[in-house]
Amino acid sequence: MDRRKFIATGALASAGFMIVPRHVIAGSGMTPPSDRLNIAGIGAGGQGSSDIRNVSEGTNIVALCDVDDVRAAGTYKAFPKAKQYRDYRELLDKEHKNIDAVTVSTPDHMHYPIALEAIKRGKHTYVQKPLSHTVEEARNLAKATKKYKVVTQMGNQGHGSEGARLINEWIWDGAIGDVYEVHAWTNRPIWPQNIPRPTETPAVPPSLDWNLWLGIAQERPYHPAYVPFAWRGFWDYGTGALGDMGAHILDHPFWALNLEFPSDVQASSTHFNEETYPIASVITYNFPKRGKMPAVKLKWYDGGIKPDRPKDLEPGRQLGSNGVLYYGTKGTLLHSVYGENPRIIPETKMQDYKRPEKTILRSPGIHKEWTEACKGNGKALGNFDYSSKLTEMMLLGNIATKLQYKNTVLKWDGPKLRFTNMDEANQYLSVKYRPGWGV
Repeated sequence: MDRRKFIATGALASAGFMIVPRHVIAGSGMTPPSDRLNIAGIGAGGQGSSDIRNVSEGTNIVALCDVDDVRAAGTYKAFPKAKQYRDYRELLDKEHKNIDAVTVSTPDHMHYPIALEAIKRGKHTYVQKPLSHTVEEARNLAKATKKYKVVTQMGNQGHGSEGARLINEWIWDGAIGDVYEVHAWTNRPIWPQNIPRPTETPAVPPSLDWNLWLGIAQERPYHPAYVPFAWRGFWDYGTGALGDMGAHILDHPFWALNLEFPSDVQASSTHFNEETYPIASVITYNFPKRGKMPAVKLKWYDGGIKPDRPKDLEPGRQLGSNGVLYYGTKGTLLHSVYGENPRIIPETKMQDYKRPEKTILRSPGIHKEWTEACKGNGKALGNFDYSSKLTEMMLLGNIATKLQYKNTVLKWDGPKLRFTNMDEANQYLSVKYRPGWGV
């Protein structure tokens, strides 16, 4: 019996050691050893450092992995007892019996192979947004979660916010009537896009294992244009502004409006090339009727483009650099990124609105929500069943951007996982992995 099953079932006996009974330390403020998760952090620099620290409360960080020793140095120092690895495959092989759960905070293109391998080994899995690099990968992770019955969570902190719950409760209460149109925007990208592939071949820094950084991606020479941050703008590694910020912004209408598969998607953008995403784009999705909710149009804007100013917005009031507007038959709702500061506009309508009872369970934050769910306490609401569909929607927009020159609205059949009016588009639902990196 591995540690995950041991914790889930509350088994008490194993030759050679004894679990301290809960009543012995009840009231002491200490976490019973039998309730402590052993976690491995894969991707320990940058966002990974934050994720690992955020899941460390009441847990044991027993292993850490990163391809860049310098980037991960701060995390290694913070958890000196954790074993250190460069290759996630070696970590999972050697620490299989010692860990219950894994965090994955790497560049987008490596989310899927790492998460899938962890799930197959029965490990609870937390993955930074977006869940995957391709639509097919997102779908496969959702299937694997159900098959192996592990607790999952996508790293989308706004899903645990108070604002997210208020937005749902107000819309479900009919605060602005039936929502028929949504506009969402971001000021991203804040990294270079519409740039060519670098031609220089500088030496790889001694702290970085470039082969492991590339992982499943096709071979190419190292260049600082990719790491440690600007990989987000490259088709081969990142998912552009939509993949980066859509999870923080589109999450709220996706949740509140019970969205799932769009019926179609189309895009327009500034110039782009085969290497990188455009500087700015507009993506339009149409979703069919869902139960009593009417069909809805959702428009995404990035690169600093914003929707038209709503007539209900008071003079002098700003839309903000990131946000969402909901147009309903009875009014308009506005909020910022992560679901922050939701308000019915104009403010006079907000003040007149009698708020409903709070019906959605409040979250301690997505990291704590996940670790508690791993121990059998509650549910992780940003699990892969939900977040895979949100990720799919975002990635469909990137495919529409790539094919916008065809001047065709792409028709999408979600259940069958295919575009029905342009077979060419279906090739972008997946990606070819580098030889030796089969998944």
